[in-house]
Amino acid sequence: MKQKLIILIIITVILCASGCKKGDSGSSIEGVNFDKDASYALGMNIGMGLAADGIIPDMDEFYQGMKDVLSGGEARLTEDEAIAKLQAAFQEMMQKMEADSMEKESEAIIKNTEYLAENSKKPGIVITSSGLQYEVISESGKRKPSVNNVVKVHYEGRLIDGTIFDSSYTRGVPAEFPLNEVIQGWTEGLQLMGEGSKYRLYIPSELGYGSRNAGTIPPYSTLIFEVELLEIIER
Repeated sequence: MKQKLIILIIITVILCASGCKKGDSGSSIEGVNFDKDASYALGMNIGMGLAADGIIPDMDEFYQGMKDVLSGGEARLTEDEAIAKLQAAFQEMMQKMEADSMEKESEAIIKNTEYLAENSKKPGIVITSSGLQYEVISESGKRKPSVNNVVKVHYEGRLIDGTIFDSSYTRGVPAEFPLNEVIQGWTEGLQLMGEGSKYRLYIPSELGYGSRNAGTIPPYSTLIFEVELLEIIER
């Protein structure tokens, strides 16, 4: 998002600077005249780009600025004034985005911490020294994998609000992966399970993706996995 915004800032500043120069000189702009549909499509394109970055301009002033530049009329702002105005507006926007992001992260940390605290009080919940919580759905009593093993599993992953973000059951194909190449909560949790067992793992964010945004998984998310260890594969 920030990278896109920076690119948009650069493009906008360049266009404005170029437009203001032509406007100040009183010269008209020569080019290809778009027809009705192409002009509308151009407006849509600009609008979608602005909306995607959360930019909502004063439409009257936006139209006037474009009109002044495209008609070759005198612009209300000088080149330097236009660039300064844009830089100030984008700086304010960036600061607001960062503040909003910090607020959302703080709320997520509190919500997920409270969830784990309440969950830990439920019967059957076991808590390891790392903070991983789990409960046994079924236990086989068979051998357990080591960190260097490849395992075959069926699983479903969801967030604390019930949103399912991944499921091998839905795909209809078990997953295979080395235990030393997954998130820490999986590496630890699967080593507790006997082959053929089924557990439910409650993985704190620090044992999962932490502050990262992993696809549909927001930062600081507790991950809840129902995992069935089908097979330990020797390689």
